Amino acid sequence: MATLDDGKAEEVVAIDLRGKSSIADHMVVASGRSTRQVTALAEQVASKLKDIGHGRISIEGKAQGDWVLLDAGDVIVHIFRPEVRDFYKLEKMWTGPTALAASQA
Repeated sequence: MATLDDGKAEEVVAIDLRGKSSIADHMVVASGRSTRQVTALAEQVASKLKDIGHGRISIEGKAQGDWVLLDAGDVIVHIFRPEVRDFYKLEKMWTGPTALAASQA
């Protein structure tokens, strides 16, 4: 999440999925102010995930820059433009007592 903070991502939320889903152990949801920032954040996060040993990372939506999904196996990162994030409200599906705002993490 430090990579997202360094890139000035907004409203970063980490969600612990262990015991809730088999798709991943952790999900991170963040916003970028523009398609350019969303794309840049996705590239920075992908690079960092590779650096820390996540090897092969699947990236979807980078060409459009509205919603980028990075799937590193046990970690999934969603980076949205604010309007798109507000429309889908993805984290509301998973949040509860285990969701942590970035300022608390």
